[in-house]
Amino acid sequence: MILGEFDTDFENGGQGTSNGGAHISAQAKKMGASVREDVAETVNDPLYGVRQRSKRRDVSPIAARQSSKQSDKSHNENTEKLMRERSIRTNRRHKFFDCITSQDVNISELRKLAWAGIPADFRPLAWQLLLGYLPLPASLRTATLARKRSEYLSMVELAFAKGREGLDQQIWHQIEIDVPRTRPGVRLWMYAATQRSLERVLYVWAIRHPASGYVQGINDLATPFFQVFLSAYIDLDPENFDPSVLPKNVLDAIEADSFWCLSRLLDGIQDNYIFAQPGIVRSVKRMAELVARIDAPLFAHLESQSVEFMQFAFRWMNCLLMREISVQNTIRMWDTYLAEGPDAFSQFHLYVCSAFLVRWSEKLRQMDFQGIIMFLQSLPTQDWGDHEIEMLLSEAFVLNSIWHNAQSHFGAK
Repeated sequence: MILGEFDTDFENGGQGTSNGGAHISAQAKKMGASVREDVAETVNDPLYGVRQRSKRRDVSPIAARQSSKQSDKSHNENTEKLMRERSIRTNRRHKFFDCITSQDVNISELRKLAWAGIPADFRPLAWQLLLGYLPLPASLRTATLARKRSEYLSMVELAFAKGREGLDQQIWHQIEIDVPRTRPGVRLWMYAATQRSLERVLYVWAIRHPASGYVQGINDLATPFFQVFLSAYIDLDPENFDPSVLPKNVLDAIEADSFWCLSRLLDGIQDNYIFAQPGIVRSVKRMAELVARIDAPLFAHLESQSVEFMQFAFRWMNCLLMREISVQNTIRMWDTYLAEGPDAFSQFHLYVCSAFLVRWSEKLRQMDFQGIIMFLQSLPTQDWGDHEIEMLLSEAFVLNSIWHNAQSHFGAK
């Protein structure tokens, strides 16, 4: 289903309501009110939005509550714990703010801070800096954004100048199939405005990269960028927002920024998508060799059940685990990937996938072939939050530290 502006079918199971007009109006007002007042300034100067949003943050003290004498001690301990946690978060925010608002960002410091996660209001600008899309000197960013966005819009105009008949039909056909399937159940990706933007991003990227063209899975990789960059302009959860409410120049900017950042990411893993996908084949092979060393009993059991790593890990490499975890989990994971550097989506991801598999070792060793495949295709990660992702990243970091400089041992018997 594609949702138009404030479509009521999503809310009412396709039945509609007698007061549908009033419902649409209420939805329109809610979404319109969630668009930030400073979008005109923020779209041209991301730092403006960061500063404004930082000023508006709630810095109220932890609310006191009535408590009996018996619970005073417990209450005081909980309050102290909350205050310590808030103090740590506040200190991190101050460090992030100082780093990201400096006139010439120290990229090493930004990477160090980003590894443990980026505050949501700093994330759009931080991602663009970490990917190298925006220059580190603040004075150059407005001109860079204007040039890159104009360049993208020109590419879109050229690509679609002759209408549907002028498109590469094979590429366009596959994109048309995949876009409606992107992030099923997430309302943002059911809106027509979002789907049209995604179609353009994917098509322009594909025709600019004829060695690979469009490959299924690339549509998933575009979604975190669009969602994160959209968040800079609204005060509503992006997953529930209809982008058609935004001014056209703002939606164009989100689309263009998403295109360029997706391009930066794919530049580092393009051999995952060229003919025969050699990058994925190589990564899956290395993952199998690594698991054989870090969890020999699991590896032996998979072999005894004739389970090949390509049967489950291909998707983990092709879609960067995005089919296995939520968008929010993915966004948190990408904070660390971007902090790790340009090779993280190929190199560090290998260790994340290995740690991810080993996490289920005990259960997998009790299963037969069919049970293993079914379990790995539908993992119980629906309730994962930042804690689970951060544990996974920490485990991957340890593996990377031990094995990255010992790659000559892979394949050795």
